[in-house]
Amino acid sequence: QVQLVESGGGLVQTGGSLRLSCAASGPTFSNYVIGWFRQAPGKEREFVAHISRSGATTGCSGAVKERFIISRDNSMNTVYLQMNTLKPEDTAVYYCAAGPFMSQEAAAFDSWGQGTQVTVSS
Repeated sequence: QVQLVESGGGLVQTGGSLRLSCAASGPTFSNYVIGWFRQAPGKEREFVAHISRSGATTGCSGAVKERFIISRDNSMNTVYLQMNTLKPEDTAVYYCAAGPFMSQEAAAFDSWGQGTQVTVSS
């Protein structure tokens, strides 16, 4: 089972940018669809973006569309989430997850990282 570690979170002002990384261990990283989810205090975990095994297909939620970009480098076993024009409502713990197929449902993903905190100040 693939193991995932997120990094790149932090504190940023409204309108700023951050790039999150999701580093995976194991030789079969390219066999997995990778998703990013986030969870704000008192709220349910929500879908942010996902990317296919090859990276050719991506999708994101309406809340982050045209602001966040997901990409992957299979040679580095890493998926990235470039977050631009950040808003206070983007504040959450961000998780990456690996699964067998593209889905916006957290239950479709088998392996999860520990999360990285993103805080956007107003």
